[in-house]
Amino acid sequence: MHSVLVRVGDEQCASVARLPAPWLRPYVAGYGAFRSGAPGDARRRVLPLNLVTVIVDLDGEGPLVFGARSAPVVDEEARWRRGVTIGLTVAGARALLGAPMCHLTGGSAGLDDVLGQRAKELAERLAESPCPSTRFDVLDGLLTAWLRPERGPDGPATRGWWRIQETAGRMTVGRVAAEVGVSRRRLETGFRREIGLSPKTVGRIARFQRAAQVLSAPSGTLQAAVACGYADQPHLNREVRALAGVTPTELCALLQYDDRLTG
Repeated sequence: MHSVLVRVGDEQCASVARLPAPWLRPYVAGYGAFRSGAPGDARRRVLPLNLVTVIVDLDGEGPLVFGARSAPVVDEEARWRRGVTIGLTVAGARALLGAPMCHLTGGSAGLDDVLGQRAKELAERLAESPCPSTRFDVLDGLLTAWLRPERGPDGPATRGWWRIQETAGRMTVGRVAAEVGVSRRRLETGFRREIGLSPKTVGRIARFQRAAQVLSAPSGTLQAAVACGYADQPHLNREVRALAGVTPTELCALLQYDDRLTG
């Protein structure tokens, strides 16, 4: 969950998601297609996320790349209106962008700054596709051709990052280190060098994102969000305020304001 519209109730927005082809999943966490519904610039709250997010806007001012982040930021004039998103893993950032994830952590850049001429080809190929499903197929083909897996990231950091995502931050840092076969200090060093965030912070974000997924469902409740790994309701309240800048109730209202995208 990369971002949400700050204002709700005036315009309809829509989204749909899909996993990439199986052979891309070590590098790409998923695809999304979106329509903001806003006729012009819109205020968006960008949420903490453990991925590098590529946004290809088909109507706005061009593609962007957002790094992983541990704190929210409100973009007062978000210009992405209709297009696709690509979530890159630790290995995916290296394989596609040719640099570790940490180079973008907490910031953003133009896609042409990191992909060069491939950014133009990506936007043109996606614009020619009639619907989200075919756009996702285009992404499968282009990324298969462009990824360079030989640009390998730090092994323990990559494996530790995956374990934290899989368990939504429920594992202690010491246990993650033990599972990947390194000391806690070695794991933390690898995370700083490769990801730009500590293992503990990555775990907090993973747990928050799992709770956000729960709250985004029509049946999502605060009780269900607490069950994502929080000790109790006050713990959820503190963490959501710290990581999203709003209360859980406010976040739920923002997340549930969308519709399925069919074209």
